[in-house]
Amino acid sequence: MSSDDTAQSASGDISPSPFHEGPAGSADPAGSTRPADRDAAPQYVLPLVLHLEKTDPPARTDALRTAARAVLTILADERSTGEGEWARAMRDWEDARIRKVVRRARGAEWRKAAALPGITVTGGSAEVRVYPPIPLDGWPKELAKLQVSGTDLDDPEPPAAPDREGPVLWLNPELEMSAGKTMAQVGHGAQLAWWELSDTDRKAWREAGFPLSVATATPDRWRELITSGLPVVRDAGFTEIAPGPTVVAEGGERFCPLPGVETARR
Repeated sequence: MSSDDTAQSASGDISPSPFHEGPAGSADPAGSTRPADRDAAPQYVLPLVLHLEKTDPPARTDALRTAARAVLTILADERSTGEGEWARAMRDWEDARIRKVVRRARGAEWRKAAALPGITVTGGSAEVRVYPPIPLDGWPKELAKLQVSGTDLDDPEPPAAPDREGPVLWLNPELEMSAGKTMAQVGHGAQLAWWELSDTDRKAWREAGFPLSVATATPDRWRELITSGLPVVRDAGFTEIAPGPTVVAEGGERFCPLPGVETARR
């Protein structure tokens, strides 16, 4: 499960590290580093593994929410910042093209994957484990053998309406994407939202458990969102779909108050 996206604000400039997606679910920070420098830097990938048993698959929307929360959880973890044990890998990942790859595991594969250093995030029916970034050619054997594609997830019941207390990651209504590609895309959207926030707002969102919703916008709402100035994930068109916008991150009423929310609601 992978994606090839460009994540950026509608204006193409987001602080502190706007990113443009490249192959295999990648995104590159577009701050002070030139694209050529990012390409020349050592390349890393953020692995995410979905726990997927044949007899009890998670609901699709819950898997999407859980993947987004997993990305936020590792971004906020003390091991990822300052002098933490994962901080250097996180910095190297953000200095190059920011790749996310989602794989799936069941049974003994999941147990082996869960034993590696990382964080397991649980939703209503989904479990996603996120790991510190690794070199593109440095996958641990326990993760390297996991399947990337071939996963179909459904919602057994219509998803509930978005909870507007937290942010909403709005999906483009004109696109059909695999579960894995969509999980990577909403992960990018959540990361863009995180980068927009003050330390105070980050702390409040983290302490609340990163509440967020994922929903498909109506066509009219989508047109409003992509011109609102809110963070937009744009696909580069390498896999599954043509280039274009895929996700917009809209802030919540209590948590993740992104700039430009009121403009987006007009």
